[in-house]
Amino acid sequence: QKDLENFFNYVMYNINNDIYEPIVKKEYKVLDYKKCLDVKHKKSGYKAVIVADIKDDDYNLKNMIDDFINTFSYEVSIVNIREYTFHGGCLGCFNCAADGKCIYKDKFDEFLRENIQKADAIIVAFTIKDHSMGARFKMYDDRQFCNGHRTVTEGLPFAYIINGDYESEFNVKTIVEARAEVGGNYLAGVGYNVETLKSTALKLEYAIENKYVLPRNFYGVGGMKIFRDLIWVMRGIMHADHKFYKKHGVYDFPQKQRGRMIGMSMLGVLIRNKKIKAKMGNKMNEGMLMPYNKLFKKMDKIKEKNK
Repeated sequence: QKDLENFFNYVMYNINNDIYEPIVKKEYKVLDYKKCLDVKHKKSGYKAVIVADIKDDDYNLKNMIDDFINTFSYEVSIVNIREYTFHGGCLGCFNCAADGKCIYKDKFDEFLRENIQKADAIIVAFTIKDHSMGARFKMYDDRQFCNGHRTVTEGLPFAYIINGDYESEFNVKTIVEARAEVGGNYLAGVGYNVETLKSTALKLEYAIENKYVLPRNFYGVGGMKIFRDLIWVMRGIMHADHKFYKKHGVYDFPQKQRGRMIGMSMLGVLIRNKKIKAKMGNKMNEGMLMPYNKLFKKMDKIKEKNK
């Protein structure tokens, strides 16, 4: 309640001082393929799926999806979640916690695993609404709780097609990046205009063909540690998640590194002694840089050899 009051006061401060971000509606122009991009002939071997929320009159998003498909080299199928007959939103009933089976009988959990998660790449397409992906995608995401907290699409490349002023939507940007990081997915790009659609399609092709995955950043590492600790405590209920985390080595608790902890404790005792610390001087920094110095020397030798 206090946080909400503080936020309201902050909003009123911005209003009273005319501090605001202007909303600029940007129209997407249909590509003239003869002048801009060539329509690629489809190659076999890989399949991508576009999961989209497409209204009948959302011509901008339709044009963007068409342009992406024509630019992309591999076969693409489209799943319009607006057409899926959801029986309702997630109830938070934990019926799926043991075996991943949703209590609803609309077979969404089966549809998700067979038609979306088995693709070689997943592209999410939507029009920004209320600074988010919209209510339909909210239901779609919530119903994916049948997967619990398991990274079932880990390694799959992801991409986004977003209609709207994506560059100004910092909340959407954070969600897009964090989802890919926590899920262990390479984010090939976000297509929101002609140039970014083309580059996203090209990077997605490379990621599919080369199984490309980047090391996780803070979102990915921090997010998984939060889930790790949560499932460890709730393993009695979240049985399917617990089995998955054990099998994939997600339980990497720091206290298991007992040897390292003992070594750090001993080092801590030494550096708290002023005399020993004075003798050590800059040796600790030199020790940390030692592996890199070896690498640099090796590179210098290679450079000399190639001259």
